Amino acid sequence: MGDAPTPQRLDIIIVGAGLSGLATAIQCALSGHNITVLEGARELAEIGAGLQLTPNSTRLLQKWGVYERLSGPCEPSTCTVYNYTGKILAHEDSFDKNIHRKYNAPFTDCHRVDLQQALVERARELGVKVVLDAKVMGLNFGKEKAGEDSEPPKATAATENGQSFSADLIVGADGLWSTCRSVFLGRRDAPLPTGDLAFRIVLELSQIRDEKLRKMVQEPGVRFWVGPESHAVGYSMRGGDMYNVVLLVPDDLPDEVARMEGSLEEMRSRFTGWDPVLTQLLSCVSRINKWKLMHRAELPSWINPQSNLVLVGDACHPMLPYLAQGANSSIEDGAVLGLLLSSTSSSPFVGKSQLPARLKLFEKLRKKRGEAIVRETFKQRRDFHLPDGPEQEARDQIFEKWFGKDIGEAFPSRWTCPVVQKWLYGYDADKEVEAALAGGEK
Repeated sequence: MGDAPTPQRLDIIIVGAGLSGLATAIQCALSGHNITVLEGARELAEIGAGLQLTPNSTRLLQKWGVYERLSGPCEPSTCTVYNYTGKILAHEDSFDKNIHRKYNAPFTDCHRVDLQQALVERARELGVKVVLDAKVMGLNFGKEKAGEDSEPPKATAATENGQSFSADLIVGADGLWSTCRSVFLGRRDAPLPTGDLAFRIVLELSQIRDEKLRKMVQEPGVRFWVGPESHAVGYSMRGGDMYNVVLLVPDDLPDEVARMEGSLEEMRSRFTGWDPVLTQLLSCVSRINKWKLMHRAELPSWINPQSNLVLVGDACHPMLPYLAQGANSSIEDGAVLGLLLSSTSSSPFVGKSQLPARLKLFEKLRKKRGEAIVRETFKQRRDFHLPDGPEQEARDQIFEKWFGKDIGEAFPSRWTCPVVQKWLYGYDADKEVEAALAGGEK
């Protein structure tokens, strides 16, 4: 008998150094491949504010050696839902401990930039080449359609500044306004408005004078205020030195405008009569931005016919912020793709000829889940934005009667819903891939 074949190192180009791209880069590098990340920005300072990391992604960040690099991650000890006047609809003490007990991984609030920097630092340690000021303008996939057991043709990516990169596989991780998606579809494919926008706010502790509010910020908890057509989310970051607030309201931006500076007067007037805790926080804000919330229709496939392009993250399943799963699901995507391209005891050799089958398996494992989460976010939006009236009263009665009990059906806050929380937070990318490969799937 001859020697077993040596695992093949694939040349993989990842378009975009956001969270999905860097997560994919890390797991693909750990799987033994040559990784180049092409990023259009001249420096990595991702725009954004806070984000919530749930156990389905924090267990991956811990495994990769990324979690401990985060700057002052805050694990919220409470989770509270208020109606817009400040009445408590639901409250959970020991939220952090309960999450650890159920999922063996933390629920953490952090700054998006801190996570991006931690990911890129780890990626570079693993030998990933991150090329900045490399905006991808064109892709060429070759003409051959890859068969089930044939090698896909080489793909190339051309950048705005005239560089060209060749790869066995291109991963389109370039976000909501994805160039890869448009090239894949053969037409410009703009995101669709949802009818909502977000005011995104980050407050330094020094901006907050009221002692009760300062104490609230320094004792991390997740807070939701739900009201007619709008809701607000607040949580601490960076060890309690910073507070993140997101206000979700009806969209009044022009069709062609995705983001612009907002009016403080307008923002505060929208929340007149809401809980004084929230309005006091809003009185501390000195500058505000408005972000149009966008979504996309589901794609028939995330893989091109040549099997040398695959889309991940917001390029194929952008998510509204109502369940905080956009970042978490993107990290899952990167982990599953990289794990499927690794050599294991049940699958000792992954090379170019295995790409078509492995990409199909990636799509099978991820597409249904990603699109299910997208649909669930719209349900959460509805439940949190009910106008005052019979439906809102019925929702509040469910909160009052059933919170904290396993009722076997959906709860109005999916953050603590015994049904939805399990399949969101309990997802384990490693076990998902292991089970698929052990079950005989290619």
